[in-house]
Amino acid sequence: MTNGDIDQTSRPTNLGQIIKKARTDMKLSQREVEEATGKEVSNAYLSQLESGKITKPSPHILYALSTALAVPYETLMERAGYIVPSTERPESAKHGRAATFAVDNLTAEEENALLDYLAYLRSKKG
Repeated sequence: MTNGDIDQTSRPTNLGQIIKKARTDMKLSQREVEEATGKEVSNAYLSQLESGKITKPSPHILYALSTALAVPYETLMERAGYIVPSTERPESAKHGRAATFAVDNLTAEEENALLDYLAYLRSKKG
């Protein structure tokens, strides 16, 4: 193995490593990822993510990267620390509160209204 080769036996564990591996597996440059995200993620910001200088980007940025790099959004959200890894969640909780983060800037009143509506929908199933 040469110095430039990636060790395929080691699995990336932190957010930056996952993003970089996905990008290099797709043979994309950082500038190409910038274009693929519709310039939502600049190549400079991507570089800081991959190097570990930025470890908790916004969910919006993670969504843009998950779409451009074909990495599950939940994986990126877990690595950034927004949601608990699925292996650590109780069986009854499929996704924790991740769905409430899907819409930016919900007020407490709006979130409660959504939770009430969800409870109503669930009560109709039985």
